[in-house]
Amino acid sequence: MHLYKTEVGPVLVQQSNAYVFRETWDVLINRAALHAHLVQVSKNLQPVPSDQLQTLLTHARAPIGTQEVWAAGVTYLRSRDARMEESKESGAADVYQKVYEANRPELFFKALPARVVGPGQRVFVRSDSSWNVPEPELTLFINSEGSIQAYTIGNDMSSRSIEGENPLYLPQAKMYEGSCALGPCLYIPENPISLETEIAISIIRNRQEVFGGTIRLNRMKRSFTELAGWLYKACKFPQGSFLMTGTGLVPPNDFTLQKNDEVIISIDGIGTLSNEVDVL
Repeated sequence: MHLYKTEVGPVLVQQSNAYVFRETWDVLINRAALHAHLVQVSKNLQPVPSDQLQTLLTHARAPIGTQEVWAAGVTYLRSRDARMEESKESGAADVYQKVYEANRPELFFKALPARVVGPGQRVFVRSDSSWNVPEPELTLFINSEGSIQAYTIGNDMSSRSIEGENPLYLPQAKMYEGSCALGPCLYIPENPISLETEIAISIIRNRQEVFGGTIRLNRMKRSFTELAGWLYKACKFPQGSFLMTGTGLVPPNDFTLQKNDEVIISIDGIGTLSNEVDVL
């Protein structure tokens, strides 16, 4: 069961035998003018009643089919500073200053669909990492032609101790089982998302908030179309792709996630993605 959301309202899409309206989820979302198509389709569907939405959201899947998930790094000043702080001992701090100022952004592969979790599922930290954080990120859905069509919330789980030890360990710090969460829906607005949109995070431990913060998208150094353009410059994505756009919300250096912490990420217009933490 997937959820998408337009100005018409949220709509749940129940899959049966891998078909939706005689289309797979991939075919349904991977098209030009996605918003116009889904507004038309939604006229024949029953919108989700507001009093039932939260209950149904807990059973919704991550809004991904067969797409790859990629991620951009060092797109906010706070992210640059955090990467430089964690890499001081390895002597690699200058790498992050250089990429922040460079024309070419940092882009890296994050996850295949099998490693992506949805709302209410558990995200993981590595047992061989001593310093672990969530990274709340606006995530783009880009169709096969390279056009940004929709948005969702992403949690780019990261092992800062592993990445800080050596930048070449980035794949191990970022890519492992349950290291990527997406949801709670695919948000398809008529116009591009406003840069005044706010991202918020709250980390709950034993019913108490141990970290929280907010930031607006306008604090990003790079534009969404710029990031999408670089990703598609030398890669083809037949069913489209998801691209996490980086974070400007980083907990202090003395913070690390613990088992059973709850990570709650909200983005205006999209909703809230909530996941508990477990250890691999």
